[in-house]
Amino acid sequence: MTDPLLIAKNAATDLHLLPQMANRHGLITGATGTGKTVTLQTLAEHFSAIGVPCFMSDVKGDLSGISQPGGGNAKVAERVEMLKLEGFEHRGYPVTLWDPFGEAGHPVRATISDMGPLLLGRMLDLNETQSGVLNLVFKVADDSGLLLLDLKDLRTMLAFVGDNARQFTTDYGNVSAASIGAIQRGLLALESQGGERIFGEPMLNIADLIQTDRGLGVINILSADRLMQSPKMYATLLLWLLAELFENLPEAGDLDKPKLVFFFDEAHLLFTGAPDALVEKIEQVVRLIRSKGVGVYFVTQNPADVPDKVLSQLGNRVQHALRAFSPRDQKAVRAAAETMRDNPNLDEATVITELGVGEALVSFLDAKGRPGVVERAYIVPPRGQIGPITDAQRQQLMRDSLVAGVYDKAVDRESAHEILKARAEQAAQAAAAETEAKQQAKAAAKPAADGGGLGDILGGVGRREGAVEAMAKSAARSIGSQVGRAIIRGVLGSIFGGKR
Repeated sequence: MTDPLLIAKNAATDLHLLPQMANRHGLITGATGTGKTVTLQTLAEHFSAIGVPCFMSDVKGDLSGISQPGGGNAKVAERVEMLKLEGFEHRGYPVTLWDPFGEAGHPVRATISDMGPLLLGRMLDLNETQSGVLNLVFKVADDSGLLLLDLKDLRTMLAFVGDNARQFTTDYGNVSAASIGAIQRGLLALESQGGERIFGEPMLNIADLIQTDRGLGVINILSADRLMQSPKMYATLLLWLLAELFENLPEAGDLDKPKLVFFFDEAHLLFTGAPDALVEKIEQVVRLIRSKGVGVYFVTQNPADVPDKVLSQLGNRVQHALRAFSPRDQKAVRAAAETMRDNPNLDEATVITELGVGEALVSFLDAKGRPGVVERAYIVPPRGQIGPITDAQRQQLMRDSLVAGVYDKAVDRESAHEILKARAEQAAQAAAAETEAKQQAKAAAKPAADGGGLGDILGGVGRREGAVEAMAKSAARSIGSQVGRAIIRGVLGSIFGGKR
């Protein structure tokens, strides 16, 4: 059995997080500047120390310091002395840096097909009708064996379905041109935000997030300061990662410690404006993923940011200070106090507004899975550096990474865009051949019509059609109809599995 993790302490009590209960999920809340980021770093360090990998998003750009030994921080030294932490030593932890844009870390990519229409519709902020059309486009692509890997694949597929909407109505339903246009505009907006870098291959292998280095769990840090400028893109990408873990990891049952701990910072972005169907999926994933050995910890300002069905799944709680400047704030404080197991010696609603930086109300699950009585305590300071590393240190980490060179170069293999483009070119060539055949037939008929004598008899005069002219027109019609049928089989028949 792995030893308990000392996370917080007061004069009378040491507050430990039990590793076997760490996959029962958790919640870290508090106003800006109250110490949530440092608590996040402390938790990640403790998990890494017992060989548990972590994933966290760095929305402020200052978590990378966890890779370097701390020291020289007067506030940390003061906290260590106050809490009487024996054997406290500064140290760094193994870190893998990730960046969706491939600048401050290794690229993180997903394919369009793997992201799926539900998450992509959330990223594009589509309404119900537009999401239905997007589902239809995915279905047509799947049934046609067309891979949707990057944005140009989806854009080409949208154009194809829009141009041939009547052919899909019977089997798939109506295709709204307005919805196709709205989705296309959403893709343009996504591209302007750098979204084209997120989609493509090689796609992230979830196994690369679950690694150890010399017995320490690797801490995966996603650079999200730029990504946060597009909140829906940020929330959707992290939700996709969580869904990938759920879908790909085998059932593990009750473990001595988690396989991975996933920290979801700025969690309110995940739920703000999310459709009910998506919230239900999130609740389902959170409820079931603990059996895969994954612990999920939401980090946000207020417990009210998380829906009740999800909140009820979060057993380990760290509540930093909240501000109560208005009646609405006061109501939120009371609601936050009611989410933890009451301590008769504490007035939680009052204490929440009085907590200092790095101080929190803490309640962890006991060995039987019951919430512990809430205690007011100070969070144990991290051993790593607090604050960001230099650019030179970042580049060195990327060169020494376990996944160095694996994701750095994008791969663009044949998919929907290339296949549909080739078919369009074949259609254009067939149309040109048809036009040329008609012109040749017309040219062959003209000399006979313009001739004298026998030509007059064969070509006819006035309104009467001559034999040569009739034969030429018949030949042209025959050639045209045969080429036309070939075009239909080549462009449409092969898409649905037909033979040319």
